[in-house]
Amino acid sequence: MHIHFLDPYHPLPSPIHSLDARAKFVLAVAFILATSLTPFAAWPVYILFFALILSAEILSGLGVGYVLKRAALALPFALAALPLVFSLPGRALFAIPLGPWQLSASVEGLERFLSIALKSWLSVQAAILLSASTPFPELLQAMRAVGIPRLLVGMFGLMWRYLFVLVDEALRMLRARAARSGAQAGSGHRTGGSLAWRARVTGGMAGSLFLRGFERSERIYTAMLSRGYDGEVRALPLPPFSGRSSRILALGLCVLGLLLAMGILFWG
Repeated sequence: MHIHFLDPYHPLPSPIHSLDARAKFVLAVAFILATSLTPFAAWPVYILFFALILSAEILSGLGVGYVLKRAALALPFALAALPLVFSLPGRALFAIPLGPWQLSASVEGLERFLSIALKSWLSVQAAILLSASTPFPELLQAMRAVGIPRLLVGMFGLMWRYLFVLVDEALRMLRARAARSGAQAGSGHRTGGSLAWRARVTGGMAGSLFLRGFERSERIYTAMLSRGYDGEVRALPLPPFSGRSSRILALGLCVLGLLLAMGILFWG
């Protein structure tokens, strides 16, 4: 089976892959919600959440390194919460002189920042595990099965499919540019002009990519309408919810609820 390089799904014979898509979707959303609602600085509960998602990663067969490396991409976005270290009042940690002003960091602000970073990291791991163990069409069906509005699911599906359209157009443009940028083999000389010239050409390619992608998406959507598309993707019905999936779903929700209750009772 051909797998596109953008598709995160990895078909593997694992208990996580064989679990019903509806159960995986509900558990992933519940994990993200439980992690987000856990009080700040509840470090023991964060460790338990990490142990829980780590166990799922091992069971999936994807490899811990595979998930952790991709989840690290979320950490730079957590830097948006860095001002909390200096803006939240509390016990002074250190101070940085800035001319006539003094920038003071607090322990409470540092705890808040680290908590946000850990929550983001754990949540992204759950999302990566869900997308890597569930085919995207099954994921869309699971969303509809749990009651997510048809319009929202349709937007997710079209956004995902048009991403491949944009990548395909970009690859075609890069091949065309390479075919028109002749260079003597082994000459060691770079083709093209100055950095400003390259930036101007790249800007033109970006604008052309937008126009070509927009025109192609219009053609695709017109073809979909001519084939009876009405906002609902037709697919074979999902199989009945098995007893195994029901037990795993109930057990997972109970564990997540217990961890959230621990965080609220002892650190809330």
